[in-house]
Amino acid sequence: MEQQHKRRVRYKGTHPKTYAEKYKEHNPEQYADTIEKVISKGSTPAGMHRSIMVNEILEFLQIQPGQTGLDATLGYGGHTRRMLEQLQGSGHIYALDVDPIEIVRTKERLERAGFGSDVLTVIQENFANIDRIAAAHGPFDFVLADLGVSSMQIDNPDRGFSYKVEGPLDLRLNPEKGVSAAERLRALTQEELEGMLVENADEPHAARIAAEVAKTLRRKSPIETTTQLREVIERALAHLPDNSERRDIVKKTCQRTFQALRIDVNSEFEVLEAFLDKLPKALAPGGRAAVLTFHSGEDRMVKKAFKQGQKQGVFCAIAQEVLRPSAEECRQNGRARSTKMRWAVRGE
Repeated sequence: MEQQHKRRVRYKGTHPKTYAEKYKEHNPEQYADTIEKVISKGSTPAGMHRSIMVNEILEFLQIQPGQTGLDATLGYGGHTRRMLEQLQGSGHIYALDVDPIEIVRTKERLERAGFGSDVLTVIQENFANIDRIAAAHGPFDFVLADLGVSSMQIDNPDRGFSYKVEGPLDLRLNPEKGVSAAERLRALTQEELEGMLVENADEPHAARIAAEVAKTLRRKSPIETTTQLREVIERALAHLPDNSERRDIVKKTCQRTFQALRIDVNSEFEVLEAFLDKLPKALAPGGRAAVLTFHSGEDRMVKKAFKQGQKQGVFCAIAQEVLRPSAEECRQNGRARSTKMRWAVRGE
């Protein structure tokens, strides 16, 4: 039977209104002119992710042909692709990701770029289990962990990562496992929620937000969508004067609240702790590891683990100062501004 050609979804007006209609966002690589135009304005094209501090990472890792490496957080595959290029067809990279949706797309994207199973193995696995991966495929000459959420996840309203657009309040990196952020909110007490907002995001309005969430749920009003949570936050901050400063505070409070919930739902601190604890044994003698963080709590954990490793003689060298993206990169990519990079070298 002849396969019918599936026409692209059409939309009313001059611009698509919903993410499902935004055909360019689902296949951004096919629209080079649009990508170039968006990037030139210092933004990230929807549906894409711009890798951060690529040059600094490659300069530190010093990847050589024939080596074996691990990208602990595959994401869009930008870092992986540049590391694969350094191997020049000789060697292998293992790449991990928990996201069952994006991992398939990224693998296909890298295959189209010429990186097949001879040089790349993609595994759906949490990088907390780096010991299991190293036992099967290591030890590794280089390891990279980029702890940021990929732009594709943020841009897709179905994932619930952004307060800016309507979507289910989910926030799971792997939507097939665990509980959603909406379910988590219903399970937390007011005191637990306040503590979580402080611990995960240093949220100054944690008490007011926790109280408003508790009041909303007591009234049987739903907090099932990103918009509903944003409205709760707006009510919690209703005491502030209605001006541009308040709007800026609401925006930043939404960002921190969603971040805190995402960290909690995905057990991100616990996962990072497990990864850092197992990292030294996953590295080959002289192996190099770089970690990108986007949150002060993450950076503190990496700094502490690397210092402890050096004290114990596991690492022969660590970054004494945190590395930051250049001013030019931050200008071109606003999402790079909060990035911090630390590195460590395993002793011979």
